[in-house]
Amino acid sequence: MGYFLSPLVKGGLALYLAFFLSPALKAQDKIRWVNWEEVQTLMQKEKRKVLVDIYTDWCYWCKRMDTSTFMDPRVVRYVNDKYYAIKFNAEHKEDIEFKSRVFKFMSNGRRGIHQLAVEITNGRLSYPTFVFMDENFNTIQPLPGYQDADTFEILTRYFGGNHYQTTPYHHFVESYKPCKAPKKP
Repeated sequence: MGYFLSPLVKGGLALYLAFFLSPALKAQDKIRWVNWEEVQTLMQKEKRKVLVDIYTDWCYWCKRMDTSTFMDPRVVRYVNDKYYAIKFNAEHKEDIEFKSRVFKFMSNGRRGIHQLAVEITNGRLSYPTFVFMDENFNTIQPLPGYQDADTFEILTRYFGGNHYQTTPYHHFVESYKPCKAPKKP
């Protein structure tokens, strides 16, 4: 009898495990977004590339990225493994200290824009824009516009694997083999 658990105990154990382990399992279902202050602290412990999602609250395509591309298991896993990801509202009103400078919100009528969004996109900003940065916070490439999961997977691997340093993007795309979505436990 000691080796066999009653159905009641098994059911209780299953509920316990599902309740307490599901947050840990779900953590990999989403991109771990950090802010500018957190990324600077994290970078002191472990150097990684940085992916910045520049959005606004009123941007339809930004919201679409959140509900589609940024929920794709292939994208989530790779971004969480290789990047520090920052979700940055271009209309953020507070000052941000970054690379020994203070960046501010610039008001322009009803709306405005944050100086840091302008800086890291080299002044070419639309919504959404994704900025790939190296381990020293230098902009590698800002990319404007909605990206589906298949395209975004290729982009994250192109920059995350340093292929941009040696291979033209179109050659990388031609030889790229998509990853299989990770199986859920």
